[in-house]
Amino acid sequence: MLRKGRGAGSNEAGRFETQAVNKVDDGWDLAPESEASFQTIVSPVQAKSILTRNESPDIGFDQTINPYQGCEHGCNYCYARPSHGYLNLSAGLDFETRLFAKINAAEVLDAELRRRRYQPVFTMLGANTDCYQPIEKTYRITRQVLEVLARFRHPVGIITKGTLIERDLDLLADLARDRLVTVGITLTTLESGLKRTLEPRAASPAARLKVMRQLADIGVPVRVMFSPIIPFVNDAELEAVLEAGRDHGATSASYVLLRLPHEVKDLFRGWLDTHLPLKAAHVMSLVQQMRGGRDYDASFGTRMKGEGAFADLIRQRYRLATRRLGLDRPRFEPDISRFRVPSAGGQGQFEF
Repeated sequence: MLRKGRGAGSNEAGRFETQAVNKVDDGWDLAPESEASFQTIVSPVQAKSILTRNESPDIGFDQTINPYQGCEHGCNYCYARPSHGYLNLSAGLDFETRLFAKINAAEVLDAELRRRRYQPVFTMLGANTDCYQPIEKTYRITRQVLEVLARFRHPVGIITKGTLIERDLDLLADLARDRLVTVGITLTTLESGLKRTLEPRAASPAARLKVMRQLADIGVPVRVMFSPIIPFVNDAELEAVLEAGRDHGATSASYVLLRLPHEVKDLFRGWLDTHLPLKAAHVMSLVQQMRGGRDYDASFGTRMKGEGAFADLIRQRYRLATRRLGLDRPRFEPDISRFRVPSAGGQGQFEF
């Protein structure tokens, strides 16, 4: 059973655990125990490094910065959920309630960018978990990281579905003037009802569209990200989502098909059984048709777009829609030549 305001319906042990606990009916006719509410617990951690190199050939950026581990948005489908297994925590409710904040991220980033052999490359902020999830309002780590990147004139991309990005419009406008920033806003659906169950603690579709307009108005290149596409759940909205993004300032687009690695497949099946039981079998049948008969295929080249007739149909619809809407523009190219190393003691001073 799904908890109110949470995306996962279980908290099964992570895949690296050697023991698991399951409730069973012992035959005693006792009143059911009430489920305790899950409170978000944030643990401050000291990061040893903050820049992570990307070696995946089908991702369009070279390195990432992730200020947080875990994400309170609670999106049921999130491909990052299995990463909590490395912390001996569950990809289910633990992922959205047991969070970790890298409180020294800005300090570590400053030191890494000053390394003599460092070469600036396009860096994505929030590629694993959302850098503008609700706890950012308290911890402000993303803000601090952006301040460092702005001082160094370092190119950055941001992926988010959080409206807290509005707080940082000043920094983003500064970076945009030198062609150093682009923002991708994930818009999974325009239907508020579907959003509430699929992404329970994320911003509403209307709020995300408003953010797109605000970013576009200050000169930030905006990408509308229709992700993930879930067959027989939100795929019918493809053209409408892209058009809404275009109407609110987006100049490019992207999409990714539903990905169900490791524990996510069971969490998603539980969501289907709870919210769309009459569609569940058909949805999973279509998913498997796009994944070579399995729930998921992690092969580079096909894991994002899938294969088969349904995946081809999505690809064709997307291509036609982006061409019609003028969203089929080349990938954003930042001005890496702007990179400078500021003096350690002040702002506006640079070492050459």
